[in-house]
Amino acid sequence: MSELTLSPAGRPGRAREAVRFLGRVRSPVIALSGVVIAGVVLMAAFGSVLAPQDPGLEHLELIAHGPSSSHWLGTDALGRDVFSRTIVGTRSAFVGPIVIALGSFVIGNVLGLLSGFYRGVTDSIVMRWVDIMWSVPTLLVLIVVRGVIGTGYWTAVGILLILTIPFDARVVRGATLEQMPRPYVEAAKTLGVRDRRVMFLHVWPNVLPISIANAFLVFAGSLVVMAGLSFLGLGVPPGTPDWGAMLSENEQLIFLNPVATLVPAAMIVLTAAAMNLMGDWLHEQLASRGLHR
Repeated sequence: MSELTLSPAGRPGRAREAVRFLGRVRSPVIALSGVVIAGVVLMAAFGSVLAPQDPGLEHLELIAHGPSSSHWLGTDALGRDVFSRTIVGTRSAFVGPIVIALGSFVIGNVLGLLSGFYRGVTDSIVMRWVDIMWSVPTLLVLIVVRGVIGTGYWTAVGILLILTIPFDARVVRGATLEQMPRPYVEAAKTLGVRDRRVMFLHVWPNVLPISIANAFLVFAGSLVVMAGLSFLGLGVPPGTPDWGAMLSENEQLIFLNPVATLVPAAMIVLTAAAMNLMGDWLHEQLASRGLHR
């Protein structure tokens, strides 16, 4: 009898211990992610000041040299300092994805809230547009636009923003539909509260945790896509410091100065992973506060 009594109590205890262990493991990972994000933001804002050398200066006598005291990450095929180019290249790697994430967050939240709140004709119009946008192949669109109006960094950012908004809209719509049957929404409508007030002051705060997590996910995805476009020559102009462009420029140096290729790749992976982890953590923190009202 004692075993039957103690066993159920022991299982929650072990579960709590497992949660505490995961919390202890996760905390340093989140702290490290915060450090990575802070460092990337700092380099994006003050890269030209922090770079020890001119990222465009060519040292023809030091072509494809390995790391040294004067060039910490060595030089590329044109003798340019890889460390300085990595720091300065953070701006183009960071600015485009943050514009895409913020723009998609704002527009996608508005469309998703309208669609999920009003449903009916509004929902049908928004969702049919979302379906059409989802069926468009991103890379093919960028190639066609490049052939028609020419390539450009902000052209790629604009196209990716348009093609990313439907993703946010669908996520927010689903979260809004989940909130609509809740008692607080019915109570607000019964009291005659305006739809706009119910939508943005009551429903949206409860949708916000998943919206924020989704914005971080969009940033990470946009970072990888923009780097891929620069690698293919569809992003920044040739010669511009950029992590994706550096991968393309330095791939032939993998056996001469592998650091020149591995460091930009590592920056892309670390930044995307840090953003994903931070987004998940923020979602958990906001959701656990119980914003329903």
